Amino acid sequence: MKADSDFPIRIVQRQTVWKRFIHLEHLLIEQTRADGRVERLSREVHDHGHAATVLLVDPLRRSVVLVRQFRLGAHLGGGPGFLLETPAGLLDGDSPETAVAREAMEETGYAVTAVRHLFDLYASPGTLTERVGCFVATVDTRHRTGTGGGVEGEGEDIEVVEMPIDEAYGLIATGGIVDAKTIVLLQWLMLNRAEFEG
Repeated sequence: MKADSDFPIRIVQRQTVWKRFIHLEHLLIEQTRADGRVERLSREVHDHGHAATVLLVDPLRRSVVLVRQFRLGAHLGGGPGFLLETPAGLLDGDSPETAVAREAMEETGYAVTAVRHLFDLYASPGTLTERVGCFVATVDTRHRTGTGGGVEGEGEDIEVVEMPIDEAYGLIATGGIVDAKTIVLLQWLMLNRAEFEG
């Protein structure tokens, strides 16, 4: 592995293949291998911007608030069409903190103000440029200020699902939760749940 000053990848050519909701590019790159050989590689990259997601935890009820919605990619990939997930969305020019507060309200109806950034992740870094900022926030499920359910004009039809933390975590092993960001956030919660059970 080479230092950043001697970066082993050089972009030779970029070409837009498709650009609507997603931007699909074909790239020709040169990679200098560890043994010094240079090889040319042809790759496609999908870009639609960065996103953010938030795990909503109710410490009093020891529960999490998730959403269930249809995901065409998962359906076409042979998985379940309707996935249980943490609320999430594209940044659309906002900061990640603002985006997760917006998405939490739109999707679940819960207002969050004190969101905490945990980490960023790339779900499929071989072909997707999307970086997902991962956050946690506490909510009181007795006090829902919005209706949730998503934005009707964007074709969203979202079910709000509250469940005990242990039940949500158990769904990972049974295949009830297969969304990567949600799995990672629930695993983080299991490692840090003492701070929510004071």
